[in-house]
Amino acid sequence: MKTNHVLLIDDNEIDNFISNHVIQKTKIAEKITVKGSAVEALEYLEAVKDDSDAFPDLIFLDIAMPIMDGFGFLEEIGKFPKPQEKKCVVVMLSSSNNRNDIARAMDFDVVIDFFTKPLRIEMVEDLVQRKKV
Repeated sequence: MKTNHVLLIDDNEIDNFISNHVIQKTKIAEKITVKGSAVEALEYLEAVKDDSDAFPDLIFLDIAMPIMDGFGFLEEIGKFPKPQEKKCVVVMLSSSNNRNDIARAMDFDVVIDFFTKPLRIEMVEDLVQRKKV
């Protein structure tokens, strides 16, 4: 199974590099976009919200970021038009394995899974096998 467009959101360049590499190796995405902050990602999504081909199908989202954290991003993306929200799903990709963070993230309808960094090939393959993406 392939997704059209994956968006990586993380303020850590090394984590983005690793995640980008893993996604490329699994070949699940035709396009990968990387944003270094939740604010930058929301600006990007706002710019492409009316273009269903440019809007990502899958977002890997970090929690701990300056200015706006992943939870703030999730609240904001919930304000996007419903067709885009339904098309796009989020996988939390965080260094946190705190049960409260996991439970809080999974309370958002758009979140389909929670992974602890770093992203690994088997994580992506598991998503595909479970047909979540």
